[in-house]
Amino acid sequence: MATPSLRQLDIFAQMVASGSLSRCARDMGLTADAVARDLASLELRLGYRLFDDLAGAARLTAAGRKTAQAMTLLSQDQPENWQVDEAEAGLPESSPPSVSAVPSRESIVLAAPAPVFGHFQDALAAFEAANEDVAITLDLTVHLADEAGLALRRGKADIAYFYALGEVEGLPSRYGWSEQINLYVGADHPLSGRDSVAPQELAIMPTLRMEPRNGLRRIIDEALITGGVQLGDPVLETDNLFDIMTILREGAGCFAAFGPLARDLGRMAGIGRVALERPLPAIEIRQAVNPHSPDAAAALAEFLFL
Repeated sequence: MATPSLRQLDIFAQMVASGSLSRCARDMGLTADAVARDLASLELRLGYRLFDDLAGAARLTAAGRKTAQAMTLLSQDQPENWQVDEAEAGLPESSPPSVSAVPSRESIVLAAPAPVFGHFQDALAAFEAANEDVAITLDLTVHLADEAGLALRRGKADIAYFYALGEVEGLPSRYGWSEQINLYVGADHPLSGRDSVAPQELAIMPTLRMEPRNGLRRIIDEALITGGVQLGDPVLETDNLFDIMTILREGAGCFAAFGPLARDLGRMAGIGRVALERPLPAIEIRQAVNPHSPDAAAALAEFLFL
């Protein structure tokens, strides 16, 4: 999963295995506050909750279970890092972590960025409830068109959602919805209170960016180039959102975001949105389907558009 930091994923995996905040903190040699902060940052990035009552029973949400299962599949070559506690995950003790391993159920592999999964997690649960012979397995490593195309061609995915700026040559897909990119600065930053900001004013402005290999960073950079916006050099490149928010509030730079992350940033105290005089290109979320997949995959693809 390229989007969150490895530290956050390690903490999530240990939290699943430990079953409690205090035990996870003790096992990792961290404070409970540090564990809670990283998990909150991970949830902010994903756009959905992973645990109910983190400080208490710390039970996985339905979305959290799916995420843990997807990560288990991703790390089968390192199983010691991603052991899902079956009791905590709410899985039958006789079942392995991956629901796709149950032989009596037809498996559909859905590849999507984690925030996109968060958009229709309820629809996926409803589809599984109505089709007891179908199990949906997630692949949360796909973000962009090249990754989606490779997963479909290799038969690793039946349905793939990906970020793009429009139709992609060689990858038949259909438009799902769009999400606007916004730029954020500290609430006290001079650009925060302006009614209109010209793109050229941003060229000398320090920026905060996600790590270079992050799928969100790659599509945002492409959108900025397409929109003719050049930002200043980064003062920080990290996938740790709490570090980004802290520096934003201190007024040290601007940060580009879209989707659930942008929505949440826009609600936070001490952070303001830059009112660009013209909008940046919107990020499209597109769906592609493997034509060789079972009929159930095509049915799910249509269901997600209802």
